[in-house]
Amino acid sequence: NSPTQLRSLLLEQGRSQFRAQIVEYYQQHGSLDGLYQALRAQDPRPPGEPGTAQNGFRPPPNPPLRLFGLVDAEGRVILPVSPEISLGNILPPERYRDGDPVEIDGRLIAIILTRPDPPEFSLAEQSFLQNTSRALLLGAAGGMLLALLLGVLLARSLTRPLNALAQAADRISSGQLEQQVTVSSSDELGRLAQSFNHMSQEVARANRLRRQMTSDIAHDLRTPLTIISGYIESIRDGVLEPTPQRLGVIASEIDHLLQLVSDLRTLAQTDAGELALSRQPCLPADLLERTAASYQDQAGRKGIHLLVNAPLDLPPVSVDITRMTQVLGNLAANALRFTPSGGEIRLTARLQGEAVLLAVQDTGQGIAPEDLPNIFSRLYRGDKSRSGGEGESGLGLAIARALVEAHGGKIRAESQLGEGTTISITLPQA
Repeated sequence: NSPTQLRSLLLEQGRSQFRAQIVEYYQQHGSLDGLYQALRAQDPRPPGEPGTAQNGFRPPPNPPLRLFGLVDAEGRVILPVSPEISLGNILPPERYRDGDPVEIDGRLIAIILTRPDPPEFSLAEQSFLQNTSRALLLGAAGGMLLALLLGVLLARSLTRPLNALAQAADRISSGQLEQQVTVSSSDELGRLAQSFNHMSQEVARANRLRRQMTSDIAHDLRTPLTIISGYIESIRDGVLEPTPQRLGVIASEIDHLLQLVSDLRTLAQTDAGELALSRQPCLPADLLERTAASYQDQAGRKGIHLLVNAPLDLPPVSVDITRMTQVLGNLAANALRFTPSGGEIRLTARLQGEAVLLAVQDTGQGIAPEDLPNIFSRLYRGDKSRSGGEGESGLGLAIARALVEAHGGKIRAESQLGEGTTISITLPQA
């Protein structure tokens, strides 16, 4: 029980303190003579004399005097262990054989004996212990109740957002892609909710783009197929003669279909990481000059100035020349399509940190701000006048981005309505 445990604890602490007193006294005086008088001088009250503290607890007299006895190495009594034993008596060995020896430098100087009948706690002391035990029990019960309450609240605060996430995920799996959950904190659960909301928005956006792409592909396929089918049926029924001009229209639409299929295949290869690139070092000026040479005649017929500004001392880039020429060709073709007569197109190159920056800049009609973030999306239809004409598949910018990223580069667009557009490509040096 508690009094017994406390008594054992006090006894052990008192024995340790008594041992330290014995060692200190011996080191100061060279012997233990006069130890009893020294201890009595520290606590002049006789054993059992009451002394009440402010809280009602009566501290015991000097612990060595009421709890322990002491004999020297020959059994001579230094502190009596019981009333019938006097100072200086010689005890038989069996009386102190089980005592606690005190040694200095390996030499036995005394043996501590524990009184056989240590004094009991007084009523006030027992009441103090009971009150203390009761307070500890009440505190422990209150702490457990508080911990349980906090645990329930914490569990609810954790499960509520997790249940909301689970329900939103179930709705996504049933086809309702754009789901949002409430972000009620800034901790890990809050960041998880934010990530989920962002993911849901991106999934819904990707699904919209996929549907739009499917619709656009169907439209781009339907138009040339309708033209081809109409001509062939008319020729088969004898309504039209198979003239070279009409066969040329059919061949042109077939080329359009083949180009669309080729573009889709290129995108599929880049998505799967299966696009083979034959890289080799190439000067940026050579890439731009090659592109300018391909479109110089077309620019001249439209009255557009096509200029190249690329220093010859720029470091080379490691690219698949055919693929990168395809990228720059797509950008130059777009610039020519939307730049009016008398306008200007510049193909430039410069060093940007550890990379090389290639740019195609035109003075055309520009791109609306709401369309600019989406121009590299596949078959994106913003301004209808900017897509689908002249046999174009609508995949040119999407392919340009895919090929640039396959080279480890980045592509971005800047534009102002009525002022023109700049498409920049950043490529690492060779």
